[in-house]
Amino acid sequence: MLRQILLTSALALCSAPVFAAGECAADISGDDAMKFDTASIEVPATCKQFTVTLKHTGVMAKNVMGHNWVLSKTADVQGVATDGMTAGLASAYVKPGDTRVIAHTDVIGGGESTSVTFDVAGLAAGEAYTYFCSFPGHWALMKGTLTVK
Repeated sequence: MLRQILLTSALALCSAPVFAAGECAADISGDDAMKFDTASIEVPATCKQFTVTLKHTGVMAKNVMGHNWVLSKTADVQGVATDGMTAGLASAYVKPGDTRVIAHTDVIGGGESTSVTFDVAGLAAGEAYTYFCSFPGHWALMKGTLTVK
């Protein structure tokens, strides 16, 4: 019986969105299979700032299988990703000065980590936000939702 309760609890935790109660931060990982380990992040509306730490759990170099974390309104994802491809690795595959980008990290390779902190005041509850990796070809698979609660 205890085993069943523990298993049920573990499954519920795995499917729950990332939300650090009382904290204004989240950790997310990306790997060499082009996927994030987290499908959604909930940001408490009480946070003034929110920090996302990205870890690359793979082994490939950033110029081959690099990952970053980019946040935009869901309606802007394709445009941001398309424009980012031409910006290149030196610009983290984010077009310099792109006002559609709310926040983004640097591109990292296997074994590396990076983080970004952004103001929550610029986000609206009920708005659809998407985070994604803008490395060319990754954004279609490596994405998730961010909501303000």
